[in-house]
Amino acid sequence: MNESDLRVLIFIPTSKNTQLPKQNDEKINEYPRMSHNVKLANVEISDMLRKISFLLELDNEIDNNKTNLNFKNRAYIRAADQIDNLPLSITSLYEERGINGLLQIPSIGKAISSKIEEYIKTGKIEYYEILKSKYPIKVDDFVGLEGIGPKTLRAIIDKLPVRSLSDLEKAAREGKLNGISGISKKKEERILKRIELHNIGKKRHLLGDIYPLVKQIEKYLTNLENVSIVTAVGSFRRMRETVGDIDFLVVSDNPDKVINSFVNMHEVKEIISKGSTKAFIKLNNGLDSDLLVVPKESYGAALQYFTGSKEHGIALRRIAQSNALRLNEWGLFDNKSDQKISGESEEQLYNKLGLEWIPPELRENRGEIEIAKKGSKEWQEKMKGLLKYGDIKGDLQVHSNSTDGKMSIEEMAYFARTNFDLDYIAITDHTKSLRIARGLDEQQLLDQAHKIQEFNDSIKSGTFFVDLNKHDEEKQVNRKTSNNERIKGDKNLGDFRILSSAEVNILSDGSLDIPNNILDKLDIVGAAIHTNFSQPIEVQTNRLIKAAQNPSVDIIFHPTGRIINKRDGYPVDIPKLMTIAKETNTILEIDSHYNRLDLRDDYIRMAIQNDVKLVVDSDAHHPLHYAFLEFGIGQARRGWAGRNDILNTLPVSELLKKLK
Repeated sequence: MNESDLRVLIFIPTSKNTQLPKQNDEKINEYPRMSHNVKLANVEISDMLRKISFLLELDNEIDNNKTNLNFKNRAYIRAADQIDNLPLSITSLYEERGINGLLQIPSIGKAISSKIEEYIKTGKIEYYEILKSKYPIKVDDFVGLEGIGPKTLRAIIDKLPVRSLSDLEKAAREGKLNGISGISKKKEERILKRIELHNIGKKRHLLGDIYPLVKQIEKYLTNLENVSIVTAVGSFRRMRETVGDIDFLVVSDNPDKVINSFVNMHEVKEIISKGSTKAFIKLNNGLDSDLLVVPKESYGAALQYFTGSKEHGIALRRIAQSNALRLNEWGLFDNKSDQKISGESEEQLYNKLGLEWIPPELRENRGEIEIAKKGSKEWQEKMKGLLKYGDIKGDLQVHSNSTDGKMSIEEMAYFARTNFDLDYIAITDHTKSLRIARGLDEQQLLDQAHKIQEFNDSIKSGTFFVDLNKHDEEKQVNRKTSNNERIKGDKNLGDFRILSSAEVNILSDGSLDIPNNILDKLDIVGAAIHTNFSQPIEVQTNRLIKAAQNPSVDIIFHPTGRIINKRDGYPVDIPKLMTIAKETNTILEIDSHYNRLDLRDDYIRMAIQNDVKLVVDSDAHHPLHYAFLEFGIGQARRGWAGRNDILNTLPVSELLKKLK
C-alpha cells in the first residue's frame, strides 16, 4: 500500500463540495477542513462536559429531584456528542460569534453554552469544581471506564476508601468489592478485567484517535525545505488496531534542520533525546514519537525495517543470512564484499531476497513470506484481488437522527455521495427494544421505508441533490461554479440509492424484536447483540446462530461486540458461527469504527477460508464517520480479504442478488 493512495484523511472530507445542506438558519452549516489542533480543543471541552455528566449521575443517588438530574445528565452528554462531531473549532466559533455562535450548535442551550464560554475564557468551569468537591476522587480515572458507571462507583466509594483507579484495582484484587450492594464475585472479576483492559489502552492508542495527528505531522514535515519523502511507519503503516508510539521516516539532505523543526513542533511536550539524524520526543497526548532522517539510497531498507512487524523483519533477515547477505535499516549488503546491493526501494529489497513486494498490512509473519516467492502465481493472484482503498461502493450500516444518529437521512445520503463518492447507503436505525437509542417500532420502520422510497424516486428524477442545495444559493453567488451547476453536471448522482434497512436487536433467546413480516419489506436487514453480554459462550453463540438462521436476516453486525481497550466483547464460538453463516448465506460485518474493528483480522481470514461473505461498514452516526471505512478496509486487508470476499464492493443491484 502506498499511503498517498488513502483518499480520505480521517475527520476531513477531501473531495468535492464542503458545505452542509442548509436545514435551519439557526444551525451551524459550515463544513470546513479540520486540523488536529481544532479536534484537540473540541475534545477538551467535550471531555469536560462528560465529566460534569458523570458527576451529576454520581450525585443522582442522593438528590431529591432525580428526574431533573437525569435530564441534566443527558443534556451534557448530548452536548458533548455534538461537539465531538463538530467539524470546526468551537473556540474559533466563539471568538467569531460569541455565545450566540455556541447557541447555534444543536443540543446546546444557555446553561451549557455559558459553561463552555467560561472554560474557553478561564480554562475551568466553576460548576464542575463544585460537583467535584463533593467527591474526592480522580474523575479522569473513571469517566468512560467501561462497565463501571457512576452508580457502581458510588456504591463502592460509600463503603471503601477508593479514590483512584489504582485504589479500585487493589480493592478488586483483594476481594473487597464482593458483597457491596449490587456487586457479586463475578462482577468483581469483570471489574478487574475492565481495569486491565483500560490500563492496556493507556499504553496503546486507538488507530483512529491518533490518525489525524499523524497526518498533521506528516504534512508539517513534508512542507519543510530539503525534505523529499516523509512516511509514518511502524504499526501505524501496518494499520494495526492500536499504536504504541509513532515513528516517522524522512529523506532529507539537511537532517539538522529537520530534527530541529521536529522537536520544536507545538505538539511536543518533552524532548527525550536529540541527535544528528534521530530524535525522540513525547507528544502532548502522552505518545512517544521517533524521527529518523536517512539518505535516499537507504530509504527502502529503513522503510521496511521500521514498518515491521518484528517477526516479519526477523524472517527477512534469516533469508538474507541464508544467502550470505546482511539486512539492516541502511540496506542489504553482501557479507563477503560488504557492498550494498539494495536499499533505495522496498520493492527492490524484497526482489533481491527472492520475494514479491508485500503490502504493509500483511507483514505479520503469518504465512505471507512463504507464498510471496518471486514469480509465485498464487501470490500474484492474491495481490491482484486484494481489497484496495476506494473499492467500497456502499455503506450498509448508517444511522440517522430517527434514532441515535446526528443527521437526517437526506443529509447522510448527501454526504455519502458528494463527499465520499459512495454509490449507496443502507439506513440501519435501531429497533424498538433498544430504548436508549430511541429504537423504531414496526410502524415507524415501515414509514421510514416509505420515505426512503420517495427519496429514491427524487434521486432518479434528478431533483434530490439539487433540492438539498437550493437553500444555499446565496453562498454560491461569488463562486465561479455554483454547487447546483456542479450537481446538474454530474450524471452519476442519479445512480445513487438509499436502501431501507434496520439494525435489529437480537434478544437474549436469539429472537428478534421486529417480526419477519415487517423485516421482509425492507431492502436489507442487519441484526446485532446489544444486551446481556455476560451470558455463557453457548448461549451467546446460539443467539447469533438463531439470528443467522432467520431467513430475514442478511448481515450480523459487529459479531463479537468488542470495544477495543475497553471490553473483549461477549464470548462466541467463532468457527461454529462461521459454519452456520456459510450454510445460511449470512454475511458477517467488518465494523469500521476504530473502537470496534469487529471482526478481528484473524477472524476475517477464517471467514475467507470458509467462504463466508463479508461487508465493510462505517457504522456512521454522522457524515464524518464515513471516513472510518478506511480503517475497515485496512482491517480487511490485514485479514487478506479480496474484493470478491467483500460484497459491498459490488454495484447495489448485484449486491441485492447475493442476499438470502
